[in-house]
Amino acid sequence: MELHDYQKYAVKFIKEHSQSALLLDCGCGKTVIALTAIRELVEKRVLVICPVRVAQVWADDIEKWEHLHGLKYAVAVGSATERRAALEREADIHIINRDVIPWLVSNVRWKWDVVVIDELSSFKNGKTKRFKALMRVRPYVKRVVGLTGTPSSNGLMDLWGEYRLIDLGERLGRFIGQYRQKYFEPDKTNGVIIYSYKPKPGAEKRICEKIEDITLSMRSTELLKMPELISVPYEVRLSWEERGKYDELRRELVLGEDITASNAAALCVKLSQMANGAVYDDSGKVKEIHSRKLDALEDIIEAQGGKPLLVAYWYRHDLERITARFGGQRISSAEAIRKWNAGEIPLGLIHPASAGHGVNLQAGGNTLVWYGLTWSLELYMQTNARLWRQGQKSGTVVIMHIVSKGTIDEEMQKALARKEVTQEGLKEAVKKCMRT
Repeated sequence: MELHDYQKYAVKFIKEHSQSALLLDCGCGKTVIALTAIRELVEKRVLVICPVRVAQVWADDIEKWEHLHGLKYAVAVGSATERRAALEREADIHIINRDVIPWLVSNVRWKWDVVVIDELSSFKNGKTKRFKALMRVRPYVKRVVGLTGTPSSNGLMDLWGEYRLIDLGERLGRFIGQYRQKYFEPDKTNGVIIYSYKPKPGAEKRICEKIEDITLSMRSTELLKMPELISVPYEVRLSWEERGKYDELRRELVLGEDITASNAAALCVKLSQMANGAVYDDSGKVKEIHSRKLDALEDIIEAQGGKPLLVAYWYRHDLERITARFGGQRISSAEAIRKWNAGEIPLGLIHPASAGHGVNLQAGGNTLVWYGLTWSLELYMQTNARLWRQGQKSGTVVIMHIVSKGTIDEEMQKALARKEVTQEGLKEAVKKCMRT
């Protein structure tokens, strides 16, 4: 296999910049780009930080690409003992799960000159333990490469933490307050209390100008021959009785004697669950409200005529109710991924939070159904990209959204379509539902 021209350009960009951020869409080959740059730079002390489920993807790419076969690697996942043993092995590249960075920094002597951060967006919050731990050793790192397809899924504020790791605050400032004061102004307030911020006029342009010298941004639709993407809403309607229960909780924050919502965020969750057909009561038991989405999924499965179907669910009771009625298999392990791509699983069930990043499922099918939506734009885009990516055998990928008419589902879908899914968007959607 040969690298695409854009991939060769990206490799050159990494080699020419000791600090770099590659903002590449899913399917553009971020992994092989970074590995090729490491190989050509003849780097010998490299640490790759990635989501735990993506660690094996890095190892697989080294094995898959002939020009990378000379690289020695060790995957440091598992127990502390297993991680330590892997990190002590002689290797050009050590691959480790991002969640154990605090453990690594506190328990293992730092020896890496190069750090590659896969899914840089997971370091956007400067208050997290992983961010603080990595910042402790960042001054000892000579080359940093950040990789992500969604650098600002919740807005421009996300960029500060990501670029603080890349350039130690040279471009966007060393402190979040400094960045916020320069580029943002108060949005939602209550007297002197500021709940949220919005970009000042022209802020996005000024921020982009600050970071453009170390940033390479590419979109898959511009670089690759992507399959056609068709987004299809599948509306279901609740009965008067079912809608009455939904409206009762929406208005009163209480449904019956055992289902309550204490605040706007909790109400949002409860309404989303009810739109899907069931809700957890205050004791954690599942109360079924309707089967409209299950009926719709049955129609979709029948229309597939035996062709594989991937279903994204959000709540555990979604999974339980789907499997109770249709069977299916969760796509949550390497073996399940292999079976799906081999066409051995007619109904695959995927949770965006556990399989959004780095999982290639395009060989197993071309239709994804969102049984229940998410407020996370990043997880939504990443999950869709499991099928809509380079290597998809079909010329068309169909993304279907089962939406309960007149519920919070509609607000979630609109927000995702606008790519404006933020905590404030969630709150506004709840307020709108409460007013109707």
